[in-house]
Amino acid sequence: MTFDAKSRAQATVGGSLDLPPPFRAVALREFGDAFAHAMRIADTEGAGTLVHVGRFDLVEFAVVLEPYEPLRSARRALYAGLGALADALAVHAPPEKSITFGWPATILIDGGLVGGARLGWPAHSKENDVPDWLVFGTMVRTAIIGGQEPGLHPLAAALDDEGFFDLGPGRLVETFARHLMVAIDAWQEDGFDRLARNYLLRLTAAPGPRQAIDLNGDLLLLGSDGHVQGRRALVSALETATWLDPATGAPRL
Repeated sequence: MTFDAKSRAQATVGGSLDLPPPFRAVALREFGDAFAHAMRIADTEGAGTLVHVGRFDLVEFAVVLEPYEPLRSARRALYAGLGALADALAVHAPPEKSITFGWPATILIDGGLVGGARLGWPAHSKENDVPDWLVFGTMVRTAIIGGQEPGLHPLAAALDDEGFFDLGPGRLVETFARHLMVAIDAWQEDGFDRLARNYLLRLTAAPGPRQAIDLNGDLLLLGSDGHVQGRRALVSALETATWLDPATGAPRL
């Protein structure tokens, strides 16, 4: 995985984010779809392009990555992105706030659903070929709007309600970008194991005493003897973002 992007004369840079090189920001208006837009422009804009949407109730953005591995293993970039996002949230979180994941890409704050992540790749890519790009996209709810009464949605969470005060969308995106660079550098230098451990430490309880991430990104459920007792397929899990409400285009309430 890399951010070594070629110079793109067509790149559209927008917004006022303070991003480290080689990130380039592309700003969309409210109610734009950062993930879909990043998928559309990934071929021309290249690695490091970060699409973000200006909304006050959501932090929504997507980043284009350039993998060096075949698609079947490159999909593990999902875990790198989730780890970077959790670390970014932790920087701004109140003390003792729990930041965890539901398999594979639901983001929970103290057990309440606050958002999630998606991963995309070119439709023509084959499992054993290196894809031209990947797109990691995420949404994190900052506020529950529409005059909802407290306690009406006990399984949902929002950053404002969880004590993440004065954390604007821009600050979280900027912090994420720096943590993602650290994660990808660690992957390149030391291999994937550390990223897998960081993800699994935040994963909500699954059957069996131990879990592991397979080379193809599947979640392995291990017995006490270390043998695989079960498997959860990443590809099929990514087909539907269970955390996303298709009617609203936002995290489920």
